Amino acid sequence: MFIVDSYFLAVIFCMVTMFCWGSWGNTQKLAAKTWRYELFYWDYVIGILFFSVLLGFTMGSIGDEGRPFVEDLKQARMSNIGSAIFGGIVFNAANILLSASISLAGLSVAFPLGVGIALVLGVFVNYFSTPKGDPFLLFLGVALVMLAVIFNGVAAGKMKKGDKAKSNKKGISLAVLAGILMAFFYRFVAAAMDLNNFETPATGMLTPYSAFFVFAIGVFLSNFIFNTLVMKKPFDGVPVSYKEYFNGNFKTHMVGILGGVIWALGTSLSYIAAGKAGAAISYALGQGAPMIAAIWGVFVWKEFKGSTKQTNLLLGLMFLLFFSGLALIVISGGN
Repeated sequence: MFIVDSYFLAVIFCMVTMFCWGSWGNTQKLAAKTWRYELFYWDYVIGILFFSVLLGFTMGSIGDEGRPFVEDLKQARMSNIGSAIFGGIVFNAANILLSASISLAGLSVAFPLGVGIALVLGVFVNYFSTPKGDPFLLFLGVALVMLAVIFNGVAAGKMKKGDKAKSNKKGISLAVLAGILMAFFYRFVAAAMDLNNFETPATGMLTPYSAFFVFAIGVFLSNFIFNTLVMKKPFDGVPVSYKEYFNGNFKTHMVGILGGVIWALGTSLSYIAAGKAGAAISYALGQGAPMIAAIWGVFVWKEFKGSTKQTNLLLGLMFLLFFSGLALIVISGGN
């Protein structure tokens, strides 16, 4: 299987993760023109599962190091498979809430708030499970990110009035809940892998490729429960049915699948990089995604169009703090 052999390459992989995690939401925005997010989400999950299989039989099966994809699945202990599946279940619950938040509050609000909270909590969870990197620089970077999240929330609160304010308030609440849940999924998947030795992983443990596949199974299976509930009792609007999903056109379905593939690419690279960078740093760098999402939301989707100078100042400070925090996180891993 393919293995990252340098910290520099691991950082590059994590930067791609950041771009992918911050960009998949654009496919939801595109689909939302004709498609409810609950229906979009089915295609998104299918895209994740499809990519996990493709990755396993390509990068997960080449080279002389590590265990090939199928062989690794056969020897895995049930406890590790269960841990990765549970990580998928936790992620799916969080991500459905985040998708609902995007539909209510917008991309540039939901992502920085929800994923920013996930970053702060997730770094603590992952670092104390498998410490790696300079803790002072790492947590200082996380503190700057948290300030950026606060500025984003204040800016968002200044933008919406009336009925839009109510929708925005619900979206912000869902984003907070999504962020808390999302902070924990990565740890369960990382616990199933031998992060200290991808070249000759311990017996019973998973490689990043098999772990991601098992994780995707957890996402897919749990979607029959979580998304069905949301379809019947949506956070906003009227219920939607499976008949509406199957009546969707090919182009609309492919937009959702593309969203899942984009997210899956980012997540798989994060797992692959975790062996060299450490779970906390790999997770933290990937969670710079809110700034990518905020850039899309502010500059492409114009979600803050017509905002005041004060709001623009808050957005500027948000970007500055976030990028400063990410820089410190990168430096922490080299010490």
